[in-house]
Amino acid sequence: MRLRIEHVTTFDYDQLISEAYTEMRLRPLDAGGQRCLAFALVTEPRDEVLQYTDRFGNDVRHFDVIQPHRRLRVSATSEVLTPERFEPQAAPFSPLDEFDYRMATHYAPLTRPLAEFAAAHVVPGDPRATALACRHGLFTHLVYTQGATDVHTTAEQALALGRGVCQDFSHILLAAYRSLGLPARYVSGYLYNNGHLAASHSWVDVFVAGYGWLSLDPTHDCEQTAEYVRVAVGRDYADVSPTRGVFTGNARETLQVTVTLTAL
Repeated sequence: MRLRIEHVTTFDYDQLISEAYTEMRLRPLDAGGQRCLAFALVTEPRDEVLQYTDRFGNDVRHFDVIQPHRRLRVSATSEVLTPERFEPQAAPFSPLDEFDYRMATHYAPLTRPLAEFAAAHVVPGDPRATALACRHGLFTHLVYTQGATDVHTTAEQALALGRGVCQDFSHILLAAYRSLGLPARYVSGYLYNNGHLAASHSWVDVFVAGYGWLSLDPTHDCEQTAEYVRVAVGRDYADVSPTRGVFTGNARETLQVTVTLTAL
């Protein structure tokens, strides 16, 4: 599937600020059979946009607006070609990757409630079936509820609450897999739904020996398909946040994000 993505981020301040440094992870990945055909990022006020690749292979654009301003608007436009299903890379991941994707994190701690949830879905002798059972078990346990959690909610908190959004589904599944010794990584991106999409999406990759990476969406209880656009991967949300930065001044910041996906 060929998709066009328009991701507009607007930062508003209630008084003038003198400087703002911002990093953005918005360029779709060239991985898993996906190809980013075009990408452009423009800031208003205009400034030079620089690029680097982070530890996990994600494209990072960064810029420093040093003129006084009360609004910063960032428009990212992409065209991407997605595969019918996720295609695991042939090369094995490194020992450092394996360590990172097995470790506990702030959002996905390895606590008893999460380990007990995972253990209840183990299929003895079949790690792939176990991975699928954990995904389905979470889908039936957690109720998708906007506003029940926030960007700071951890997997343990969301599991106890029994409600959450895609970020919570992903963090719980990460912790479940890691508690079973399965390396897993957080995936951020988009999900095409006939153009009706108000925000980004997230899901999980889990590594199964003898098979490779499985890309699974616990929010919808399915595997990654052509409707999914991969943007960044990491240990949890903290590694893949679309926007992060600092500004100089005493203003209060308001953030607004608009995302539009169009099939070409």
